[in-house]
Amino acid sequence: MRILGVDPGIRGGLAIVMVNDGAAPMLVDAIDIPVAGVGAKERVDPIAIRKWIELHRPDHAVAERGQAMPKQGASSGFKYGRAIGAIETAIMLCDVPLTIIEPMAWKKFHGLRGGEKELSRLRALMLFPTAHTLLARKKDHGKAEAALIALAGVKS
Repeated sequence: MRILGVDPGIRGGLAIVMVNDGAAPMLVDAIDIPVAGVGAKERVDPIAIRKWIELHRPDHAVAERGQAMPKQGASSGFKYGRAIGAIETAIMLCDVPLTIIEPMAWKKFHGLRGGEKELSRLRALMLFPTAHTLLARKKDHGKAEAALIALAGVKS
């Protein structure tokens, strides 16, 4: 079964995790959320997301529930909401069933606490040892979290 994991937002990631009964899960591919434009005009690119999803043909998608963050301004909150809407719409237009998972649920599943992104990347590297090229940089935490979200969604 191919699971699409989604760490939503402009700086998030997408990951395809292959899960087979009895076998270790495998990270097939992972990308940063595709964007178009720069600065105030930066937007999620739903067409690029759709093409990537169609390339991998996942059986199911699991996305972290987006929510406003404390002390987040109105403009950044609006931008984040637009990003989540674009991502979820691209998934739905590909006819991929979508499950929303709470941030606390997937983090608890993986034994992660707080918002330290590097811990998520290190956890993903432990679970997917052949994926070092996809998750090599500290800024690959969005892709790592997407992979962890996919795994938690299918196992919980």
